[in-house]
Amino acid sequence: MEHAAVNGRPEPQRAQWTYREVADELRARIRSGALRAGQRMPTQAQLADDFGVERSAVRQALRILQSEHLLANVSKGSPATVAENPQSVFRGPGAPPQPTMVGLAPRITAAFRQQDVEIDALCLTSVSLTLAMGEPLRQIHAGRMKPAKVRVRVLMPSRDIDLAFPAPAAALEAEQEAALGGRLRRHWLAQRNAQGQVLKHNLTALRTTHGMDVHVEFRALPFTPPVKLYLLNGNEALFAYYTLSRRGEQLDHERVDVYDATGVQQMLFAFEQGAGLRDTTFVEQSHLWFNSLWNTISTDLTLIGP
Repeated sequence: MEHAAVNGRPEPQRAQWTYREVADELRARIRSGALRAGQRMPTQAQLADDFGVERSAVRQALRILQSEHLLANVSKGSPATVAENPQSVFRGPGAPPQPTMVGLAPRITAAFRQQDVEIDALCLTSVSLTLAMGEPLRQIHAGRMKPAKVRVRVLMPSRDIDLAFPAPAAALEAEQEAALGGRLRRHWLAQRNAQGQVLKHNLTALRTTHGMDVHVEFRALPFTPPVKLYLLNGNEALFAYYTLSRRGEQLDHERVDVYDATGVQQMLFAFEQGAGLRDTTFVEQSHLWFNSLWNTISTDLTLIGP
């Protein structure tokens, strides 16, 4: 296996490199083919020198890429190796599913490399999407990417419905169950509103800071979605089931048992337009489904109030 510098020459030292930026740069080179399948990476000491960072930052960056299955053999003792088929890790037929917070951020970042960015999301709250937006926002503020237009549409449950989950898990009297259900609903609503406001603020701020054409819109569903769906630039569909489990929840300084799903941990399946009939059909039908909900039974969503 070939041992090479990061891109054939040392990376100019920059004091502002963070471990996330190192991971972003190495990920981009792997996906572009500059770092090839089976190629041995430089040592951690060499990477630290090339990027002008501490070895701990390099180790954190390499662990991120290992969690995304882009690198193998990450250890202190020997250089890591680029995965045998990194281009198909999170796309194409048979691509392995990944936890939402491992798989979503790289795909959102890749979507922002286009001039016209279009992202549609259907979810219980926008927490995963808000967190995943951190990477492209950092790169935009660092001047490493600048799309011209950003369009984001988000479907979430209405504040006016009885949620299927989160829901009380323990057997209670009817009055107690209703009271606990109301507290759970208020807790969910506060999270839905807060995360939605952060997402909208972070994106619309790009208008003034970078002169981008940005539009963010939310609409409300009359049901609790059993799945989460992300549609990226008309080309990709990322899909996950909300898998419920019984767990303890700290609610108003009281620990209660609830049935709920931790969205950031749900396994995310990827489908790509043009990667075979199955993937293409799934992407197309997902867009049709999302648009049908958006244009028919969804209603205006306000991100304020109890």
